[in-house]
Amino acid sequence: MSERIIEFENVVAGYTPSLTILNGTTFDARKGEITLLIGPNGAGKSTVLKTLFGMLVPRTGDVRFEGRRVNGHSQRDLLALGMAYVPQGRNLFASLSVRHNLELGGIALPRHALAPRIDEVLARFPRIRERIDNQASTLSGGEQKQLEVGRALLLRPRVLLIDEPSIGLSPKLVQDVMALLRELADQGVTVLMVEQNVRTALKYADRALVLEMGRLALDRPAHALLGDPDLNRLFLGGHVDGRAVTSTTPAGGGSAV
Repeated sequence: MSERIIEFENVVAGYTPSLTILNGTTFDARKGEITLLIGPNGAGKSTVLKTLFGMLVPRTGDVRFEGRRVNGHSQRDLLALGMAYVPQGRNLFASLSVRHNLELGGIALPRHALAPRIDEVLARFPRIRERIDNQASTLSGGEQKQLEVGRALLLRPRVLLIDEPSIGLSPKLVQDVMALLRELADQGVTVLMVEQNVRTALKYADRALVLEMGRLALDRPAHALLGDPDLNRLFLGGHVDGRAVTSTTPAGGGSAV
């Protein structure tokens, strides 16, 4: 079994005192694997990423990164430890050039290290290199996603958190993004992903964690879950281990928290 890099232990977290999303969430993510979080809308998938990246502080429970408790650590501290986060939607400085977006992504790096890191990213994304001086707003949806991922890779993270990378992308570009994440994992990066295009994501992932009402309901190898006849019910709402999941949100019908 691979080394555990991320660990959640009985984590309770939410957005207000009256809105609790994670209800004793316990799971782990392992080195060099893609771990896919799935479940019905409201199950807590994106909330897990936000809690891990210090955007929410657990009320109780422990969040550990490489064995170190990181509850409430700042995002800057987590970046320094080797964690990067690509949130859902478009998160670029639209009026700035591709180059300036990359430079801002590497603002924490020593000045002498920034240019080589940018070259490293551009070698991975030749289309972005071609448009290095264009405004980010002029890039296609796929190019913008490449820029977001490339910006996260500037810091050479050991853990990459990515939320709904396929939104707005053509099927071909979705395959390209998934192949990139698979390549990163094969190089030792731990990827924790939320993705509404579940069947495609499962083809590239190592493990799938099904969340239900803020708790882990199922932990299975991705290839095994891909062949499960109840997959749609697990994602949209059904019964897991005898407990009911209710949801009326259609597949691809919006983001889940």
